[in-house]
Amino acid sequence: MKRFSIIKAAATAGVATLMSRILGFMRDVMIAASLGAGPLADIFVVAFRLPNLFRRLFAEGAFNAAFVPVFAKRMEAEGVDAARKLSAEVLAVLLAGLIVFTLLAEWYMPYLVHALAGGFRATPEKFDLAVTYSRITFPYLVFMSLLSLYAAMLNASGRFAVAAFAPVLLNVVLIGALVLAAMMGRDSLASLIWGVAIAGVVQFLMVWFAVKQAGLGIRLQRPRLTEDVKRVLTLGIPGVLAAGVGQINLLVGTNIASAQNGAASWLYYADRLYQLPLGVIGIALSIALLPDLSRRLKAGDEAGARNSQNRSLQIAILFSIPCAVGLYLLADPVIAVLFQRGAFSVADTTATGVALMGFAIGLPAFIGIKVLQPSFFARENTFYPFIYGALGVVANIAISLTFFPIYGHVAIAIATSIAGWLTLVTMSVHLFISGWRPDRALVFGTLAILFSAVLMAVVLYNSPFAPPEGEPNQTVSLALWLGGHILAGTVLFLFSALVTGALGRDLLGNFKSLDRASRLAKSNALRDKADENEKDD
Repeated sequence: MKRFSIIKAAATAGVATLMSRILGFMRDVMIAASLGAGPLADIFVVAFRLPNLFRRLFAEGAFNAAFVPVFAKRMEAEGVDAARKLSAEVLAVLLAGLIVFTLLAEWYMPYLVHALAGGFRATPEKFDLAVTYSRITFPYLVFMSLLSLYAAMLNASGRFAVAAFAPVLLNVVLIGALVLAAMMGRDSLASLIWGVAIAGVVQFLMVWFAVKQAGLGIRLQRPRLTEDVKRVLTLGIPGVLAAGVGQINLLVGTNIASAQNGAASWLYYADRLYQLPLGVIGIALSIALLPDLSRRLKAGDEAGARNSQNRSLQIAILFSIPCAVGLYLLADPVIAVLFQRGAFSVADTTATGVALMGFAIGLPAFIGIKVLQPSFFARENTFYPFIYGALGVVANIAISLTFFPIYGHVAIAIATSIAGWLTLVTMSVHLFISGWRPDRALVFGTLAILFSAVLMAVVLYNSPFAPPEGEPNQTVSLALWLGGHILAGTVLFLFSALVTGALGRDLLGNFKSLDRASRLAKSNALRDKADENEKDD
C-alpha cells in the first residue's frame, strides 16, 4: 500500500481545491454577469443544487464515511486483491441503486423541486422551467457518485491528486459553455444546464482512467448483498446525515429563501465564497485524515491517531479563524469586486455581503466538523455524528422559520452558522468523554491564534483608508484597496502568530515524526510476527 503523510495529502487536495475554486469564482463571475441574481439565476441554483445535494449526501458524505475505513482496513490487512473485490461488490450495488433512484427522481421531479424551492410555485413559468432543467442535470448524480467510489479507492491507497483535480473540469466545462453561448448568441442558462450534464461524464472518465492505471480497476458484476456490502450500507445510512449536515442545512435554507425573490441567488453567491476556505482547509484535511486514522487504528497506533487528530485540528484553526475574520470584515468589497457587474446590481452586492457575514460566523465550526468527523468514521461509527448532525438541522430549521419573516435571507445564513457550532460542540464533547484530549500544543496554539486574529480584526476594522466610491475605474480601485487590506491583514496575522507561537515549529514536525514512528512500530510488529511463525515451524 502506498504510504503518505497527512500534510502532503492535504496539501495536494488543498491545491486542487484552490484551483477549482478559483475557476469556480471565474465561472460565478460570468454567471452573475449573465444571469444576475434574479429568476434565471434562481432556476440555475436549484437545477444545479439538486443533483449536488444528493451527491454530497449519498456519495461524498455517507459513502466516503462508510466505504473508506472498510476499504483502507481491508487493503491494510489483506492486500490489493481483497480490496478490489470489495470495491467490485460495492460498485454493483451502488450502480443499481443509482439507476433506480435517478429514474424515480426524473418521474417525481416536480415534487423534488417543490421540496427544494417551494416558493417557485407562486410563478408557474419559473417552476416549470426549474423542473425541466433539473431533469437534465440530475443524471450528473450518477457519474459523480461513481466518481466518489473510484476517488475513495485512490484516496484510501494514498493517491490523492487525480481525484482532487477532477472538480477543476466542472468549472472548465461550464466556463466553456458560457463562452460558447456568448459567441454564438445562445441562451446562457440552457448552455450552463447542458454543461453540468457533460461535466459529470468528463470528470468520471478522468478518475476511472486513473484507477485503471493504478492497478485498482474493477469490473461490473451482478449486484449482491454480501456481508461487506451490508457493512458499508449499515455504516452509510446514518452517515447520510452525519456527513451531509451542511448540505441539509443548505436545503432547508434554499427552500425557505425561495419565498423571497433573489434570496436563493444571494445565498448561493455567499455560499460559494465561504466554501473556498472550507474546501481548501476543512475538506482537504478530512480527505487526508480519514484513511490515515483508519490505517493507524488498524495497526493499533492509538497515540499516532490522537496526534494526527490534534495536529489536523490545529491546522484547521490556524487557517479558519483569520479567514472568518477577513470574510466578515471585508464582505461587501469582496462581493463587489467579484460579482458587481452586468446584471448584478449594487443592491445584490449588499444583500449577498450580509449573507456572507452570517456564514463567516460559522466558518470555523464548519471546518472543525470536517476535521472531527474522521475520528468517528475511522472507528466505523456513523451513528453519533448522525445524532449531533440532526440536532444542528433541527436548530437550523427552528431559527430560520422563526426569524426569516423578520430578517429575510440573513436569518438563514446565521441559522446555518449556529447549527454548525452546535454540531461541533456536541461532537467535541462526545470525543472528550470517549478519551480524546486536546494536547498542550493545541490549547496554547489556539489561544495564540485567537490573539493574532483579534489583533488583525482591530487593525482592519479601524483602517484609516475608506473604500473608494464614485471613481471612473471603481472596480480596479476597489480591487487594489481590497488586495492591500488582505495583504496587510495577512502579514500582521503571520507576524503575530510567529511572535506568540501560533506557528509552532513542531506543528509539521509532529506529523513527520509520528509517521516515522508508526512505520517503525509496524515494522517491528511484522518482524515479531515473523519470529513467532519461525518458532511455530
